[in-house]
Amino acid sequence: MKVIFHDDFCRVYTSDPAASAGRMESVVEVITPHVEFVKAQLSSEDQIAFAQDSAQIEYIRQAGLYPIAALAAGGAVQAATLGLSEPCFGLIRPPGHHASSGSCWGFCYFNNMAIALEVLKRKGKIKTAYVLDFDLHFGDGTVNILQNRDYVTVHNPESAHRDTYLNEISTQLSLCRADIIGISAGFDNHRDDWGGLLRTEDYHDIGKLVRKAALKNGGGYFAILEGGYNHQVLGDNVLSLILGMSGN
Repeated sequence: MKVIFHDDFCRVYTSDPAASAGRMESVVEVITPHVEFVKAQLSSEDQIAFAQDSAQIEYIRQAGLYPIAALAAGGAVQAATLGLSEPCFGLIRPPGHHASSGSCWGFCYFNNMAIALEVLKRKGKIKTAYVLDFDLHFGDGTVNILQNRDYVTVHNPESAHRDTYLNEISTQLSLCRADIIGISAGFDNHRDDWGGLLRTEDYHDIGKLVRKAALKNGGGYFAILEGGYNHQVLGDNVLSLILGMSGN
């Protein structure tokens, strides 16, 4: 499976946990034997403006974070575009699901998922989309941007019980009818991370469920990295999802 990545994502650009040293390397080390890397490219400012207002873009620019945030957004666009024809994972940072049109928090700057889906929609590549956000934290930015754009359904499972959580994902995906499924893949709800809920094998099962739904719809699917802060397990969790998405 192709994975969108750039060495610049290893750079420590702030002091928050998403930008910590060694985080991306911990994933690359585990997944390298199993994937084909594709170099991430910068998103254009016009594409970023599909989801972010001009004041937000300027705020990030003045903070000195525009280059890395635009690279993450560009990686998401590439993952979504490849996802139309084959499963793809965007190993990108900064994350994006807490970025609304005019504000951001939670280690996010631009909403990578919203930008990627808007690019596909405006290019006429898709008519409908579905977002599964299984990060520990509710993806408020993605909801804020996309909730009034009637081509997208956004699902944030929230149960505190593992079996119920997984059953909810399965049920909702069985009802999904979309041209593309985008996964906001935050691994901080793992049993050895902040949330303490899911097991590594659960991400494999989620990947299989997404694959099944996409194939049933005759559509595409992709994932992009959001949270996940325990470097000891993050690589294994990412690989588990990738293998599930690949059908392995």
